[in-house]
Amino acid sequence: MSSSERAGPGPGGEPGTLLRSMFEAAVASAQPALCLPPFLPKTPPKGRFIVIGAGKAGAAMARSVEDHWPGPLEGLVVTRYGYNVPCRHIEIIEAAHPVPDQAGAEAARRMLAYVGGLTPDDLVLCLISGGGSALLSLPLAGLTLAGKQEINAELLRCGATISEMNCVRRHLSAVKGGRLGAACHPARLVTLLISDVPGDNPVDIASGPTIADPTGCAEALSIIERYGIELPPAARDLLEQGLGESVKPGDPRLTGSTHHLIAAPQMALEAAAEIGRAAGYPVHILGDALEGEARDMGLVMAGIARQVAARGQPFTRPCILLSGGETTVTVKGFG
Repeated sequence: MSSSERAGPGPGGEPGTLLRSMFEAAVASAQPALCLPPFLPKTPPKGRFIVIGAGKAGAAMARSVEDHWPGPLEGLVVTRYGYNVPCRHIEIIEAAHPVPDQAGAEAARRMLAYVGGLTPDDLVLCLISGGGSALLSLPLAGLTLAGKQEINAELLRCGATISEMNCVRRHLSAVKGGRLGAACHPARLVTLLISDVPGDNPVDIASGPTIADPTGCAEALSIIERYGIELPPAARDLLEQGLGESVKPGDPRLTGSTHHLIAAPQMALEAAAEIGRAAGYPVHILGDALEGEARDMGLVMAGIARQVAARGQPFTRPCILLSGGETTVTVKGFG
């Protein structure tokens, strides 16, 4: 966000106070207690109601389900260390983020077992939010967790986009790229998504554990080669031989499953913009899917703000500029 302080407080009063209110509105738009209840299934299943999920907002989402679901439920959700929220019926497991650990691998293993053997009368509600890709990390057979940890660390260091990282992760995982969703079959499956990725592509949110994946092993391998990442032999074999293929669109195991985007960067920007406009300012959203190096994007945003302040271009002052996305910080050496 940026505004022209040289133009004075403007119609909305003190800029700092207004910007704080806008920030709080943006955050509130993604709070599970507010955004999740309208998307809960309308009727209870004849069989079991099972809640699973992964992400930094996972425990808060699980708590919201418990607070608003009228019938019996059970479940297992994994979140980041320190992000636990007490739940009565849904077990919460904590694991590492952004580099996966054994706790996340065990959570993924338990989750696959949890949804095994369900029937068409059962209903699975999957709660997915940012960070779920690292928190729910179970390597494919033949690949060790240590090997996957190193690949993940290399992807974080090299400057790969979140979409590129998740493409690679999907093809080395036993749970991502629709595999968790396929394991729920033949139960009915509903996925609720809180997006933190540019473009809000469901398959990129936590690497799409319940979403069919149109990308292939060849694409994952090309990303690895583009950034010059050294793969463990087992991982390279999985990609080169196509053994890491994810669940594809049209797979009958995902037929009838549904997903809903309940919070996303654009929604947060709109919530912030509403506060700014109510205060009397013109508000311009420059984009909700910005990607690239953080240092470069910062210079671009600052350049636009300076041009507005000095030249009244491309917008007249006073005004508020908003943007969102997921920029990359390339780590060199030890950071």
